[in-house]
Amino acid sequence: GCCEMMDETPPEESTEDVDVVTEREMTDIASIDALIDSFPDATFTAHSYASSDVVYHMISVPLSQWVDITQAAFDAGFDTFVDLTAIDHFAEAPRFEVAVNIISMTQIQRLIITTRVPYDNPTVPTLTDIFVGANFYEREAYDLVGVVFEGHPDLTRILLPDDWVGHPLRKDYDIGAIPVEFKAGSADL
Repeated sequence: GCCEMMDETPPEESTEDVDVVTEREMTDIASIDALIDSFPDATFTAHSYASSDVVYHMISVPLSQWVDITQAAFDAGFDTFVDLTAIDHFAEAPRFEVAVNIISMTQIQRLIITTRVPYDNPTVPTLTDIFVGANFYEREAYDLVGVVFEGHPDLTRILLPDDWVGHPLRKDYDIGAIPVEFKAGSADL
């Protein structure tokens, strides 16, 4: 029936040595399949947009491969830079994720490449040598999240004043408050 109790006892673990073989699923897109073959440490996943069946691919790489795989993707035809962002996964380690969103206009394909960096050293090599348009996006990620883009030509704040302390899109950033003076007779007094 629907209300039967499930056995909550965990299965016994085997002590035998077992070879686990995972096969990397290939796509039907030659340029992405070439990336899968060239970067065995990368994790490839296909995703669909919530509102359609259109598929895009995400590649997560170790930090050491960030520039190499982005250059390889560029060489494979993913030569249109869309954006770059940084995400604070506050309770996870490594804490920060950096993602670049690129497109191949000839193949009509989107590729998102991500890497993770730790809280105590949030440093990623710049992509401005591959995509000059990454310049302002990297400055924004530096300004708001505090990710440092090593080798960037002008890594300075872009939205906040130069003397601002902290990075307001970090999840541990104090929200703070600004006192507001209301006019006499305001219902909020």
